[in-house]
Amino acid sequence: MTQAISQAQSAGQTVSCSEGVLHEPQAVLAVAAEAYVSINTAGRVVGWNPAAEKTFGHTHEQTCGQPVDQLIIPDRFRAAYRAGLARLAAGELGGILGHRRRMLAQHADGHEFPIEMTLTATEEPTGRIFHAFAHDITTAHRASRFTDVEAAVSRGLVEAASSTAAAARVVEALGVKMGWPVAELWLADETRQVLSCTARHAAAGRRLGRFAINEVEPGTWLPGRVYAQARPQWIPDLAADTRSVRSRAAARIGLHVAVGVPLCTGGHTLGALCVYGDRAEDPEDVLIALLAGVAAQVGQYLERRRAEELTVELARTKDEFLALVTHELRNPLSVITSTTSLFEEELDSVSPSDQREYLATISRSAQRLSVMAEDLLDLARLESGNLAIQPIGTDLCAIVGDATHALEHDAADKGLTITVDAPARLDLYADPDRLRQVADNLLTNAIKYTPAGGRITVTLTENDDQISWTVSDTGIGIPHEERSRLFRRFYRASTALDRRIPGTGLGLVIIRTIIERHHGTITVADTNAPGTTFVIHLPTKPPTCPT
Repeated sequence: MTQAISQAQSAGQTVSCSEGVLHEPQAVLAVAAEAYVSINTAGRVVGWNPAAEKTFGHTHEQTCGQPVDQLIIPDRFRAAYRAGLARLAAGELGGILGHRRRMLAQHADGHEFPIEMTLTATEEPTGRIFHAFAHDITTAHRASRFTDVEAAVSRGLVEAASSTAAAARVVEALGVKMGWPVAELWLADETRQVLSCTARHAAAGRRLGRFAINEVEPGTWLPGRVYAQARPQWIPDLAADTRSVRSRAAARIGLHVAVGVPLCTGGHTLGALCVYGDRAEDPEDVLIALLAGVAAQVGQYLERRRAEELTVELARTKDEFLALVTHELRNPLSVITSTTSLFEEELDSVSPSDQREYLATISRSAQRLSVMAEDLLDLARLESGNLAIQPIGTDLCAIVGDATHALEHDAADKGLTITVDAPARLDLYADPDRLRQVADNLLTNAIKYTPAGGRITVTLTENDDQISWTVSDTGIGIPHEERSRLFRRFYRASTALDRRIPGTGLGLVIIRTIIERHHGTITVADTNAPGTTFVIHLPTKPPTCPT
């Protein structure tokens, strides 16, 4: 301590706002670990040590003579602070002197943080002076709140009806209880070799913009790195993380620090749990350990829950596949068999026009079987990764225009109107054959499920290197409670089954797989308008490979 005091004296470190030599009491304050702030009865700073500079972010020169409430008191508390100071100056509220108190303080960069403070008073020749000794208790505060987080996570895992709902409860607990502005839970899709954001919590009023991506590849960005390396990752300053495009996007929306821990069970990594803070800080091993504990708890739950859901899903898929076989396969086969038998029986007497009708009937049924077989093969190849996506420079407007032109006759037969609202050209990096497959499938579905006299509208727009592609119809629609199951293989909406409209329940699954292989998304718009609206978002540029 003596050496530290001597160093402070020789370095000319200043605590008091008065001119003069740094005497030993002042030298002690200069090397004190706790922030020291002294004010007069007017609330103006008369003392500010180096620890206070580090704690609150203001230099000694910036604070001397300034109202302390303008420096470290959050705006909403300043009126109460000034009233309390006036009572202290009048000799009231003496009971708070010498006792530790906890309160929120404000840093020079604007963020708020909890401190623990002891206030004393001395009588000086210039009048009464109040002396505050304070330290940042953010870490201790977080640790104490983690008990609440663990309880909220445990309760959420028990009460959640699905693994998706459980994930949402976990990130909500981390965001709300721990005060992290953004919390995300990512799960790996090993078939497609991507991580998907299963749940994301953002603080109220925080707009995420382009930071809010929903898929990353293993090894890229924070969740991808955590998953690929199966160990915690800490980014103390997102703005300085020049390796990652997403870190820079986070910094632009006011996020400064991030930590991610892997979700593991039985030696297998399932995904990543990532949280983002709004101020830069040093790595905290305690926080990483606490997050890792939650991640382990979540990993065990997800493994158990996904096994249960897989069993249910396999049983459901088997039932739906059997329904497909007994209806969508048996019906055209029955038509082919019966028509062929009839043709053979009447071969000698059937007229040429009847022969053509019989052959057309057989051809239509064979075509239905062929489409079904191609759908099954396409889905199997896409999901296994054996069907390559071959992206090139492509004009989406031309693809949609060609698909619309090819189906104009089918739409006209039902008295349907197809309207395309698109610019002259929209360039993107994609596989034109697969996007044509998407366009054909969406338009065919719209025509199939829209009654005579209805309308189909296709809209294409571009904004910030992203294309928005919507296909809307005034058809039979999809019940709101069924929309979450719409992209499940073999699933068909009740509105289609009730009207006995044929279909395999595979088209939308194939569409989604193609769009996701292009790093895009497809959703059903949540609208009360008649019919159905599908919304596709596609990047216009090739994916980058930031780390």
